[in-house]
Amino acid sequence: MGPLAGLRIVELAGIGAGPHCAMMLADMGADVVRVDRLTASGLGVPIDAKFDLLLRGRRSLAVDLKSEAGRDTVLRMIDQADAVIESFRPGVVERMGLGPDVCLSRNPKLVFGRLTGWGQNGPYAQMAGHDINYIALSGVLHAIGSRGGLPVPPLNLVGDFGGGAVYAAFGIVSALLHAQRTGQGQVVDAAMVDGAAALLTMVVGFQRGGIWSSQRGDNIVDGGAPYYAAYETSDGRFVSIGAMEEKFYELLLTKLNLGDDANMRPHTDRSRWEYQRDRFKACFLTRSRDEWCAVLEGTDTCFAPVLTIDEASSHPHLKARKTYVDLNGVNQPAPNPRFSVTPSASSMPPASLGQHSREVLADWGIASEAIEKLCSSSVVFQAN
Repeated sequence: MGPLAGLRIVELAGIGAGPHCAMMLADMGADVVRVDRLTASGLGVPIDAKFDLLLRGRRSLAVDLKSEAGRDTVLRMIDQADAVIESFRPGVVERMGLGPDVCLSRNPKLVFGRLTGWGQNGPYAQMAGHDINYIALSGVLHAIGSRGGLPVPPLNLVGDFGGGAVYAAFGIVSALLHAQRTGQGQVVDAAMVDGAAALLTMVVGFQRGGIWSSQRGDNIVDGGAPYYAAYETSDGRFVSIGAMEEKFYELLLTKLNLGDDANMRPHTDRSRWEYQRDRFKACFLTRSRDEWCAVLEGTDTCFAPVLTIDEASSHPHLKARKTYVDLNGVNQPAPNPRFSVTPSASSMPPASLGQHSREVLADWGIASEAIEKLCSSSVVFQAN
């Protein structure tokens, strides 16, 4: 099932953005095999395998890539693959004997997807880093936070996943289309620092055009504008409003009984923003979050309650959309986006290390005698 059904992809196991990219492709129907090392690696956060959701949708082959037999086994799989995903520092897979030059010489149609924080070249290329560092260098982190406060990391959504995994998946699929048309494979260099900068394109345009301040919390979509912000309610919860357009703003004033206050207009007058924010703040504190939902939901005031993850998964709109679904006994975000002809679904739970080693090798054409030898010599690990 899914628009990528029939594609075979080898994922050289990493953490964070790499697995997210592989999950996206598997969600779309690609047969993605995760080539794990013999010992698990990660961020050091203990978690039951069933909740390691980034690993859903694909099988695990555990192999010793430091051994010649292990490397040769993976190369035989890459010979048959449509794409490879790796998320190591530049030069690591080359030292393993699995670099793009080797792989493309054997399989000229191969798409070799490389996902790193800093990219394959540049002064920072060999430095360790994490999401917060990549979005800091790209200009994103400086723009996020309250006025006068510290920059606030937006979880690890912008660097790892938005700027990294999503752009890598888009690049791999684009290169696969090119390979299908021309028979020519290529290397995709996806860097989180580049992707984070690309996500900032609209804001960069605003800044270059003189309508965006470098001061945090001073702009229309960074919490600076009182009509695009979150406000606390009487029960200590929060609501969001985003009434940027005049007609939506006027409706919001009417619903909040603030329409008679001349100082609430125009909402584009920055000199009135502090006053307008104070009025909104005092107003929203008069009712609970759910009471405001009763007043504003279903209107064009550009309103939504601020929900926790648990609340979001059970909200009527997201339930109607099946945005969160129960897969393999765990409630989680559904594969996305949706397709009218080739619906996607991730039916396979996150795999434990080496859970499918024998099965994968057999499916990829490795003889049973060779599989037994690989397992008995501890080149390949098969979990019970």
